[in-house]
Amino acid sequence: MDLQHNPENALWAGAPLEQAKKVLFLLHGRGATASSMLPLAGELGLTDTAFLAPQATRNTWYPFPFLAPPAQNEPGLSSALRLLKSLTAQLLESGFSSRQLYFLGFSQGACLAAEFCARYAAPYGGVFILTGGLIGDVVEPGRYQGDFQQTPAFFGSSDVDPHVPESRVLETAEIYRQLGASVTLKIYPNMPHTVVTDEVEWVRRLM
Repeated sequence: MDLQHNPENALWAGAPLEQAKKVLFLLHGRGATASSMLPLAGELGLTDTAFLAPQATRNTWYPFPFLAPPAQNEPGLSSALRLLKSLTAQLLESGFSSRQLYFLGFSQGACLAAEFCARYAAPYGGVFILTGGLIGDVVEPGRYQGDFQQTPAFFGSSDVDPHVPESRVLETAEIYRQLGASVTLKIYPNMPHTVVTDEVEWVRRLM
């Protein structure tokens, strides 16, 4: 599947960019849409924040499960990473610091957020991985570089999620610690494949 993602398809919500003190990326899951993430912006109630929700082509960032060998998820995966790199660069060029940038993803979007932020670790405002982990059949620490400089990183997931093994969430959190993040890890017993209120509260608290 030749997935090429277009940054111009992103949706914006919340504070006007010229007035915003923070920007929160909202990355949707497989089969979902950018607009499906916007209600979360309302739940968070952050009046000083611009919300940026990129849209994946055909509603999927990459074609196969995130635990597949990375080559199987090309060119979609690399295109998705380039999209985030492009949008981040535009915000930095417009005057935002990396500490004003926050990343949140759910499911496939959480995996993409985890992978992007670990590949380009920097002092971000926060990284929120809601049911996701680093991408690939194995985690290769050499792929990740940089220094989070105590960036708050929240990982929330289920102990029985059908798509995201708890072991990969734990492995991802450990890589983030090694890259200098301040990690909060919450494993919710028997949680279905969804976002729960406690996770939203953690995001609000850390922002």
